[in-house]
Amino acid sequence: MSDRRSTRDGEFLTRAILRATDNVADGGGPFGAVIVGPDGQVVATGVNRVTASSDPTAHAEVNAIRAACAIRRDVSLAGCTLYASCEPCPLCLSAALWSRLDRVAYAADRQAAQRAGFDDGTFHDLFRINPHAPWPLVLEHLPQPSGQQPFDAWASQEDRQAY
Repeated sequence: MSDRRSTRDGEFLTRAILRATDNVADGGGPFGAVIVGPDGQVVATGVNRVTASSDPTAHAEVNAIRAACAIRRDVSLAGCTLYASCEPCPLCLSAALWSRLDRVAYAADRQAAQRAGFDDGTFHDLFRINPHAPWPLVLEHLPQPSGQQPFDAWASQEDRQAY
């Protein structure tokens, strides 16, 4: 990976983390996502609004994908990268696959989400995939120093609604 790509990855992951952290203060869950086009420009962002909207599919990645597809007026996000504050759950991975994203990069992993009270790991276990099967998208874990920040904000909210 080039230094330029690495720097840009860090910038976009930081943006997703900040969106996630700010979303907690706005009554949402501690997850944020940024979709970047092949030109390196942000196409759309999304935050988790599951409890705020009473919609179990209102994950940050899904909301970002919906917004990006609406902006592009296309169901394909081929050539784009999704940056997520946390490792995408199976729902979000499926949406990434269906939208034909080229790449997904995430900061915190499923264990961080589990420590914060999210059962993503359980869902991942339900969908164990043959590790030798080829995937049409690259999935990279790129830990960031501030990756735990959204979960810390979430944990500090006494009136949060668990889901």
